Amino acid sequence: MTAKQRMFIVLLALNTLIVILYLLWNRIKGRTGGSTEQEGRNKEPEGGSRKQENRKSKQEEQIHNSSGDSVKAGAEKKEEKPAEKTEEKTGTDKRNGVWLRAAVMFFCPVIGPGFFLFSHVLYQLFFSAPVDLEDVIFSKERVRTFLHADEDRERNIVPLEEAIEITDADELRNLMMNVVRGDISKSLASIALALNSEDTETAHYAASVLQDALNDFRFHVQKQSQKVLSEEEEDVNRVSYAEALIDYMNQVLEQKVFTDMEQKSYVDTMDKVCGVLYDKSRERMTSAQYEAISLRLLEVEDYDNCRKWCDRAEYQYPNTLATYTCQLKLYFNSGQKDRFFEVMEALKHSAVVIDSETLELIRVFQK
Repeated sequence: MTAKQRMFIVLLALNTLIVILYLLWNRIKGRTGGSTEQEGRNKEPEGGSRKQENRKSKQEEQIHNSSGDSVKAGAEKKEEKPAEKTEEKTGTDKRNGVWLRAAVMFFCPVIGPGFFLFSHVLYQLFFSAPVDLEDVIFSKERVRTFLHADEDRERNIVPLEEAIEITDADELRNLMMNVVRGDISKSLASIALALNSEDTETAHYAASVLQDALNDFRFHVQKQSQKVLSEEEEDVNRVSYAEALIDYMNQVLEQKVFTDMEQKSYVDTMDKVCGVLYDKSRERMTSAQYEAISLRLLEVEDYDNCRKWCDRAEYQYPNTLATYTCQLKLYFNSGQKDRFFEVMEALKHSAVVIDSETLELIRVFQK
């Protein structure tokens, strides 16, 4: 027998011995762990055992008293079985893992034991340290964070109207570029003021952006109003189109960026769309929509239609602040003083919560 053959036999013997020692070590470790868990389960406080005895006695009484309670007790016993099955499954997985590692070490004499030894050393060095969970909160309650205001940034924010008057040309151009990059649907009135700027480039920015926005508005209103006013469309579709179109038109028309004639034309269209919504499904018409059409008609001095919508709002939403404020504005602008004071007295004696603007109006007319 040569020296290489002897060396090979010695390696096989050592490898087999390592595998046997590994299996014996896991066997002893499993028994020790099981006995420790059993002792931990047996060592319970007396109060806990008494509580369990009380619970068992209560369950026995419930079982003797009613059959429904016996069903519940049987269900509780069944609930204990999944936990036992889980423990058995975990133990089986561990045993399978031990035998798998033993097989790898047996068929790979040098590489197998070296690999598992190296991985065990790495685990003990870097991953076996206990995790500090003192700062971790396991709670289902939501935490609301309050961010402090950025005073340095907000100190430099001014209304666009003021910026147009006092800002130099370079800063005004940068301001306009920042405005047009965002949502300009609610800034059309401010952008329109930049048309009168002394800087021609700023005025050009404002004109191009305003023209594109108004053209989109004209196209959208024409397309959607045809669907709403068309008798060929189904009533359900007409109602949904009308709801969306009223809110869209009001967002632009309240900024007064059109000429007087065009503004009145679109308000008339809005009046017709609201009429379709009121006729087809008046219960879906909100108080905000009543207020929107009333104020837009009031701005173009169409007092008759404004009174019509105010009366409809009073019938459907009698105890709403918007209903009272629309009537006050209508009677004040149309010169009906008696009706104005009647509505104001009714508002004072109602249970409606009054905002600061309306409260200041009442104080002014009481003097």
